[in-house]
Amino acid sequence: MDSTRSLVSQKTSDSDLHIQLHPLVLLTISDHITRHAARQQQGRVLGALLGQQNGQVITLEHAFECPTTTGPNGEVLLPAEWFEERVKQCSYTLPRIDFADLLLTKSTVKDVHKAPPLELVGWWSTSPASGPDASHLPIHRQLLQDYNESAIFLAFHPSQLQASESHNAKLPLTIYESVLEGGNANDASKDMQIDGEESVPGLRFRELRYSVETEESEMIGVNTIVQNSGTAATETNLTSTNTATSSASNDQQVKGAKKTPAKSTSGLTQEEEELIGNLTTRLNAIRTLESRISLMKSYVSSICSDPENASPTSPAWSHPLLRDINSLLAHLELLSPSEQSSFATEVVSQKNDVLMASLLGRMGEGVKNLREVGYKNTIVRGQRQSTSMQKKAAAGERMRGGHHLPQQFGQGPGGGPRA
Repeated sequence: MDSTRSLVSQKTSDSDLHIQLHPLVLLTISDHITRHAARQQQGRVLGALLGQQNGQVITLEHAFECPTTTGPNGEVLLPAEWFEERVKQCSYTLPRIDFADLLLTKSTVKDVHKAPPLELVGWWSTSPASGPDASHLPIHRQLLQDYNESAIFLAFHPSQLQASESHNAKLPLTIYESVLEGGNANDASKDMQIDGEESVPGLRFRELRYSVETEESEMIGVNTIVQNSGTAATETNLTSTNTATSSASNDQQVKGAKKTPAKSTSGLTQEEEELIGNLTTRLNAIRTLESRISLMKSYVSSICSDPENASPTSPAWSHPLLRDINSLLAHLELLSPSEQSSFATEVVSQKNDVLMASLLGRMGEGVKNLREVGYKNTIVRGQRQSTSMQKKAAAGERMRGGHHLPQQFGQGPGGGPRA
């Protein structure tokens, strides 16, 4: 079978499934593909999809990238042990702070926004515009057999990125469900099929309809990313313009000179680069928060306390804006505890508990190592005693073999009977 031939079915889906796609999944896929292209990495780009299925509606709310491994026949597969451990981590309950209502709640790595927890509903990868081909089947079969019998596939089409830049363009992705259909052969071979011969059922993909569902918290994040990306694009354009101008003026001086090789970032591992990216994102968020607070502070300090005697240059009073600032200050008090002493005592107590647990773990490890040393010492001493006894026995045998034994009673010196 041709590995590049599309496996999209000619029939439409009859399952009435509807997919609700959340922006967080799109951002995760875009980030993964961008980093993969920027690092010039080889191999397939793919990941897992987490969501919920309620009747005929499947929600795609979270995604994470996955490494790949090579199967016994050279096919691309997911590492079973890593993937199972990752799914277990997604089910591990962790405490978090819900900033929507500033209440301490319980959440999971799967369930970032709500309960019940999310489950594995499918996977995503890049594919040509014609649809998935035979190279996508091994991973899809692996998910169907081991994790979800109705796993869906989200195909991202990099070739359609240029056409999707306009505002009204369709997203460069397609969501499929997998079905078993008879006959893997092409149309020409179907015409030559012998009467009465049963066609072998094969795995085919049928396109599903989807819609983009956005929650309030996701909309805030998307708007922030759009604003930051617009600012970054403007700065990039200005930088490229200045660079082009300076390079044009110095073209005669640098002509024929050798280019200095760029420094490689291969010294950092993938985990370290992801950590740097996460820290950079948090730093940018803190800087944005600081700039917003400075703006509110400058506004409050610039307005006049007496509106009647205000100067023309002073900003106008805005009661809705002042109420919003007052509400924000009231919520900030919930983040900082009122009793600093009790809070500090609790922090120190928790820190001591963590250090005590770590110390007990080290002590247990030390006791385990001492027991192993004592066990090995006993074995060595027993071996030495056994070797010493064997040497003494061998020395005794040599001493007895070097002296003549006394003559037996009734025998003469020549060995004959005594006279």
